[in-house]
Amino acid sequence: MAEKIDELDEEPRRRRPALSPSRAGDFKQCPLLYRFRAIDKLPERPGRAQIRGTLVHAVLERLFDLPAAERVPAAAKAMVDPTWAQLCEQDPELVEALFSGADDPELPAWLESAGSLLETYFALEDPRRLEPEARELLVETELASGLLLRGYIDRVDVAPTGELRIVDYKTGAAPRPVAETRALFQMKFYALAMLQLRGVVPAQLRLLYLADSESLTYEPEEAELRRFERTLEAIWAAIRTAGETGDFRSNPSRMCEFCSHKAFCPSWEGTPPPYPGWPQEPTGDETPVDRAG
Repeated sequence: MAEKIDELDEEPRRRRPALSPSRAGDFKQCPLLYRFRAIDKLPERPGRAQIRGTLVHAVLERLFDLPAAERVPAAAKAMVDPTWAQLCEQDPELVEALFSGADDPELPAWLESAGSLLETYFALEDPRRLEPEARELLVETELASGLLLRGYIDRVDVAPTGELRIVDYKTGAAPRPVAETRALFQMKFYALAMLQLRGVVPAQLRLLYLADSESLTYEPEEAELRRFERTLEAIWAAIRTAGETGDFRSNPSRMCEFCSHKAFCPSWEGTPPPYPGWPQEPTGDETPVDRAG
């Protein structure tokens, strides 16, 4: 999921360590990346693609505030500029970070590309026929093992007969078949969380890929989600083991090309900052909502 508008400048606060889909993915990709993001909290400036994803997600969330009959492509595109203005208001340095200023000739084309992704959305489903139960839903639940799961679901639909559907918007292209398992990891995470919270297995998990007008639909089973629960517990156990000593190893891959932390990575002749130790759990009402995991 793209970074939310109100997360761009969120002040770091004490929180109980939890596992989110993004942080689990970080650890699986590179344990040191997990450390940099979840423990050291090294700053990262999102790029144009990430912020465009934030923009599109925000528009799609707000689209359902409109009466059903008004949820049309023109209305969605009309939301792009004011939503972008809010992004810039909340982060005054955003324009300068992504462009050479508000007059950068590349900015209008970039905003138009967000509009094109929204047009593609309407080719995948008709929002006039939908009334989501929830949008940008925070899910937080503790497994029997004590592992705390936390994340945000783009959209939850509930059929008149009670079946749940979890929907996630992706502003990139659909994955190749070999990468579908990775794509479904996040959705199974949310399905397990909903099973824990509501005692119901979602009837359908649906990924909408707006870059190429593709969708991926999956129907999970409870036994499968319980096996996935054990997978998450194994990931968390490995994270806590590394957390005890600070031994988060780097794992060089082609993804290093997109990493913001090469200067601190031993695989790139960098030196990590001193390990601050595993985060202490807050007490009382010090625990805030953790949107990043």
